[in-house]
Amino acid sequence: MIDPAKEPPDNATTLATSIYERLKNDILAARLEPGQKLSLRFLMDQYGTGQTPLREALNRLVIEELVIGREQRGFSVTPISLEELNELTRTRCWVEGLGLRESMQNATPAWEEALLVAHHRLARTPRSLNPEQFEDNPAWEVLHRAFHDRLIENCASRPLIGFCMQLADRLYRYRMISIRKVFRVRKVSAEHDAILQAVLSHDQEQAVSLLQAHYMRTATVIEADLRNAALSLAG
Repeated sequence: MIDPAKEPPDNATTLATSIYERLKNDILAARLEPGQKLSLRFLMDQYGTGQTPLREALNRLVIEELVIGREQRGFSVTPISLEELNELTRTRCWVEGLGLRESMQNATPAWEEALLVAHHRLARTPRSLNPEQFEDNPAWEVLHRAFHDRLIENCASRPLIGFCMQLADRLYRYRMISIRKVFRVRKVSAEHDAILQAVLSHDQEQAVSLLQAHYMRTATVIEADLRNAALSLAG
């Protein structure tokens, strides 16, 4: 068995990419908590890797603003803040609103069919594996992301789509921090239904408005939960 920390040089890029993806997933899922110091020794043991590919992976996450790197002080997971939550949400509303509008202007039967299929798969998948208490369903998250990706994929702008994916990643972390407490509060499936119907009715203004309200509602729920948590700690 090959020791990942001693793999040959021609595998270095592949190894760094693998470590990057694992680290990113753990940060987004809040398994590595906001503000947590990332000890290189701990991460080398945790991910079975050497220092060089680990540093490369961490530097990529610094560029994506999911990790903070400080000279002589090492790395840490980027903290969360209400200010960032609101900034990311407003930006996502603006950019995805544009993406959806352009996608609808370029609408084709194939795109609408793909959107219907994505919605159907999402609607048939439970958000929680346990109906009595929240137990994250990874399949739902994949299908949820696919539905939102389909909404804007017809906009004919790969840079815009790429930027939207980055925003979705950074906001996913906020959702995962609060989801256990709020998943019963909203009828998210009804919001998805309404967005889909507006798109299929070719009502651009309504579709964009519903999509933006969907994101703003998520931010409002997360913000309330974070404020309550802060008050509990202060008390």
